[in-house]
Formats: sequence, structure tokens, C-alpha cells
Amino acid sequence: MFRSDGFRVLDRQECLRLLAKVPVGRVVYTRQALPAVLPVNFSLDTDSSVLLRTSAGSGLVRAIDGVVVAFEADDFDAATRSGWSVVVTGRATVVTHPAEHERLSRTGPHSWVVTHDDVFVRIESEMVSGREITGTRGTD
Repeated sequence: MFRSDGFRVLDRQECLRLLAKVPVGRVVYTRQALPAVLPVNFSLDTDSSVLLRTSAGSGLVRAIDGVVVAFEADDFDAATRSGWSVVVTGRATVVTHPAEHERLSRTGPHSWVVTHDDVFVRIESEMVSGREITGTRGTD
């Protein structure tokens, strides 16, 4: 049997530090009035916003541009039942300023899928929350 040795709420800075360590997270949004979750690769910008790079004509862009979404990333070790999860909640917007798009083309995330009409989507880190759990094999 497993017993939990610890549960800890993470502060904003620790959440952002952990987010920077993983390459994939999940965008949580509404599609046709129903909840939808899509795994995406991402990076963090200098202002701590989450950046996605995708095709301008994607359904994701149409669904999230200008609306509040959640973004979740995590890392877990099933053998020890330990890990962390971070959620960023904020407004998603397509980056339209040419200079900003050019900067992000050099520094932002690279799409795992080849696109010719790529855009960057910024998710503002208005709310950031996280938790960590550590566990060890125990006898109860």
C-alpha cells in the first residue's frame, strides 16, 4: 500500500520554474460548448506567459483567441507516486505585432508539426497555481 508523505502547495515562482522544465502541456478550453483538452508543446516568455506556436487556420486558434483558457503541465513518477502539477489561467491572444512575431520566431517554441502559416498564441499568466506530492511505499 502507498501512503502520502507530503502534499505541498507551490508558489508562483516555483510553478514557473517547474513549467520551464517540461516541453509539453495541455490547453483546456471550450469547443462547441463542451470542455476540450489538447496537448501542445510550449515555452515560457520573459513575462512568464505561456507561448504556443500553431497554424493560423487551426481550430485551436479559432477557439481560444481572445478568451480565458487554462494551461496545465506536470511531471510524475508512478513508481514513487510523486510529482507536480501546475495550472496557468489567463486570456489567450494571437500575437499580431510584426516585431513581436519576429522575436518569437527566434526565441519562442518551435512547432512539432511543419506549418507555413504559423502564429504564436500567448496565454497570460494571470493566475498560476501548483501542487507537489511526494509519496513512498508504506504499510498501513
